Amino acid sequence: QVLLVESGGGLAQAGGSLRLSCAAAAPTFDRFAMGWFRQAPGKEREFVATISRLSATINYADSVKGRFTVSRDDAKNTLYLQMNSLKPEDTAVYYCAADVDAIWGSAPTKMDEYEAWGQGTQVTVSS
Repeated sequence: QVLLVESGGGLAQAGGSLRLSCAAAAPTFDRFAMGWFRQAPGKEREFVATISRLSATINYADSVKGRFTVSRDDAKNTLYLQMNSLKPEDTAVYYCAADVDAIWGSAPTKMDEYEAWGQGTQVTVSS
């Protein structure tokens, strides 16, 4: 089993920045595709960004493209999401997820492709 723990959420003003981290307790972290998803109250959980093994493939939702950057540090078993130019619409609980059986080059955007999920971290952006 894979344990994922998100951190770095908090309060930010519109136009500000936050960096989220996802620490994975898994010796095969480098074999996983990883993703960030978010869910606001009363809304469906949605894809934000995904990244494949070796960072060969990266996908962003249109709503965050140009503002958010996803990256990974396999030596630290950690996934990151750098969020710049934050908007109130970014307010949500952000979840880290792992596709533990990912093939090379795969970075799925569908939630049902991911087997392991973190507990989430709250991001609140004020206007």
